[in-house]
Amino acid sequence: MKANGIQAKIREKKWKHFGRKEKYVVSENDLNREFSATRPNEKWVTDITYLLFNGKKHYLSAILDLYNNEIISYKISERNDLKLVADTVKEAIKKREVKGLLLHSDQGFQYTSIRYNKLLKRCNMKQSMSRKGNCLDNACMESFFSHFKAECFYRYQFDSSNEVKEAVKNYMKFYNHKRFQKKLNNLSPTEYRAKAA
Repeated sequence: MKANGIQAKIREKKWKHFGRKEKYVVSENDLNREFSATRPNEKWVTDITYLLFNGKKHYLSAILDLYNNEIISYKISERNDLKLVADTVKEAIKKREVKGLLLHSDQGFQYTSIRYNKLLKRCNMKQSMSRKGNCLDNACMESFFSHFKAECFYRYQFDSSNEVKEAVKNYMKFYNHKRFQKKLNNLSPTEYRAKAA
């Protein structure tokens, strides 16, 4: 190359930053894997899972009460965004007293958003977050999604969004009212809560 006067042209490297573009809030891991609660509405956990079917993807957001493993609220959406998690929280607070409650999540962009943080503060809820990249810090929610997929979602073939929504609705009803759990003295979540009351 030198003898023939040829010189390599090095292309300019452009580094892309895929980090967060907006301000965000990261909370302490106040739950700290203490997955038991002494009363209802003391500690909740939340997360999102995706549902793949017929070449489509939906997202399921849910909130679980650690007292009796009851699903307090859930929402399904075609978009994994702040609206999905905010709507899940808003549905939950219509049903329960949440003042002073601890709500734990991972560090997903929805949960670290300023607007989500403000929503919890307006409701007097305390925010807790898993350590970065540590799914075991939210093991109870991961476990619920695993049971849901094994017992419901993977057992059927879905062609439409309506079929998925109907299956989720039926499973949530079954899980809360009929599916007994060893941890709950072989009662369902709602039976356990009613008996304790």
